[in-house]
Amino acid sequence: MAEENKQNKPASSDAEASKSKPAEAKPAAAKPAAAKSDKPPAAAKKPKKEKPPALEDKPFAEFMENIYVPAVEKAMTGKGVEDLQLSFAKQKVPIIGFESAGECWQVEGRWYGGQRQFNLYFPDEDIKGKKGFSCNEGKKPSTMESFLIDERKITLDLMVFGLMQRLNGQKWLGIN
Repeated sequence: MAEENKQNKPASSDAEASKSKPAEAKPAAAKPAAAKSDKPPAAAKKPKKEKPPALEDKPFAEFMENIYVPAVEKAMTGKGVEDLQLSFAKQKVPIIGFESAGECWQVEGRWYGGQRQFNLYFPDEDIKGKKGFSCNEGKKPSTMESFLIDERKITLDLMVFGLMQRLNGQKWLGIN
């Protein structure tokens, strides 16, 4: 039995040696030189095109006057509103109980012979800040509700869509 152990030892050490030799014989880092030259150097890559700034990143007043109000007008006339009057101004909030509050930026819309009116309020002068909504039919509005408060990213399309949905909820747009 001792002889068998002696015979097994050299065999196992030979097996270990044979396992390590092939691993040593194959260098892992050896790659053909052609593979390295196929890729252009990092400096030779084409520069990425810069994205133009988003519409929503424009100054507040410019965005509201030149982009948002015309988009709302287009959306509402597309729903059949014919005598729409839209304005964007800094004025007092026309809600009972807010008389002592200061002025804030508002988008005001009137149509149906002036009988239907809505106001969007922007007290922070920022589309990403606080926003309020009120509407009335023939009288002064009595309540203000929040507008698009749960949205992470405010976009032009979302602001127009939110207003259209709210007015449609009043059953003021089209046939419901």
